[in-house]
Amino acid sequence: MSDNLKRFRAVRKALNKLYPNNPQGNLARHLNTLAAMISGIVGGKNTQLPKIAEKVPDGNQVESRVKRFSRFINNEKTKSELYFLPFAESLLYNLSLETLVLIIDGSVVGRGCICLMVSVVYKGRALPIAWTVVKGNKGHFPEEAHIELVEQVKRLVPEKAEVVFLGDGEFDGINLQKIVTDYKWKYVFRTALSINIYWDAYEFKCDYLSSIIDTGEFIGVPDVLFTNEKYGPVMIICWWNKEYKNPIYLVTNMDSAEESCKYYSKRFKIETLFSDQKSRGFQIDKSHYSEPERLSNLLIASCLAYIWIVYLGALCMVNGWIKTIHRADRCDLSLFQIGLRFLEHCLNEGLPIPVSFRMIN
Repeated sequence: MSDNLKRFRAVRKALNKLYPNNPQGNLARHLNTLAAMISGIVGGKNTQLPKIAEKVPDGNQVESRVKRFSRFINNEKTKSELYFLPFAESLLYNLSLETLVLIIDGSVVGRGCICLMVSVVYKGRALPIAWTVVKGNKGHFPEEAHIELVEQVKRLVPEKAEVVFLGDGEFDGINLQKIVTDYKWKYVFRTALSINIYWDAYEFKCDYLSSIIDTGEFIGVPDVLFTNEKYGPVMIICWWNKEYKNPIYLVTNMDSAEESCKYYSKRFKIETLFSDQKSRGFQIDKSHYSEPERLSNLLIASCLAYIWIVYLGALCMVNGWIKTIHRADRCDLSLFQIGLRFLEHCLNEGLPIPVSFRMIN
């Protein structure tokens, strides 16, 4: 049996498990196509359809497979609600025994499109949960788009889960803060140094706080009102991490400035997710697609592929198998890179291929 066939069969079996009834009809065909795309993306480390098709076994010519994948991506009925969110919901449920750390951020994908994504932090990586794609080369999404995506994510989060929500300076809008607080989530967002703050009878801008701290320090001012709309009470933090050239400013509904800074440092995990989806992994920025709907559908396959490979990396670490694929004294690989190496090891040695879209706690 070829490596491509082994990989495809293992993925297809895992996809079918999450649906309570044995998939039939169109759903079965679409899941079969999705399994082929996930397997091909991992095998080819690419999201261009011809590259995917080269790594998929089905007895047809490459051109026929490309057309099959293209139909899936172009199909208006292909929705993340059906083909991705069930896996995201299961993933969040599995991770909710501990505090869920969610991150929102945007990145360029495809040609002339940007993706707004929410991810969950897991063992130093950010795993995709939900996204929206629109036309644009750069720039901010409107606050309405932030809220719409967060509302979608809220429906996936277990009811009693503790959540900390993180975002950079694009996401400090008052309406988003209100909604996240209503969800009883904690949040830490970066904000601008020029924001007006009201504390008792005093009014000042955030950057005033930088004059009273030194490099390596932070200061939190609780119970302030935020912006001229006087939203609050919230805490404003000025944090001058030794790694930062200048201080950064945070707004949060948490009680501890130290804990807020600790959580906010996890925000940068989503940058590794985007780079693994692009230059260091699946090259989705070179997929040649320029239509938001099609890119969103392609992300279903590439994000499931990413979750699977991170799972393999975690499985390898938890079971002590890292020494079989990497030096035993020191590992400088990410879970993503470990997962790719471990999959190659399984194929080379004829071992069973573990596939799961839930993580090991």
